[in-house]
Amino acid sequence: MTLKIAIDPDAGTAPYEQLRTQISELARSGELPVGHRLPTVRGFAEELGLAANTVAKAYRALESDGVIETRGRNGTFIAAAGDTAERKAAAAAREYAEQARRLGLSRARAASLVEDAVRVAYEG
Repeated sequence: MTLKIAIDPDAGTAPYEQLRTQISELARSGELPVGHRLPTVRGFAEELGLAANTVAKAYRALESDGVIETRGRNGTFIAAAGDTAERKAAAAAREYAEQARRLGLSRARAASLVEDAVRVAYEG
């Protein structure tokens, strides 16, 4: 299976983030099935015309997000934990809500700040 990854050097987003986002979306959509083996860092970097450190940074972020797992010398694979991202997001939301309450923000203001942050994150 050939990965459909395109890095736009003129985009306002760093190449490692473009790679991380695309692999994450492919995994969540099922286009990259659980257990699919990803290319090596060096091989993928060469294929995409990126520095190996750029691909390694994307892989580290994806592993931290629970999207991929590294099995030592056996390689890097799409992880089985399909709802890891949602669990992490829910935990972050709970932490934010607790912090906002401790800071004395109203419920409406806390929600407004979240909406602003989400809009900026998704729309730029």
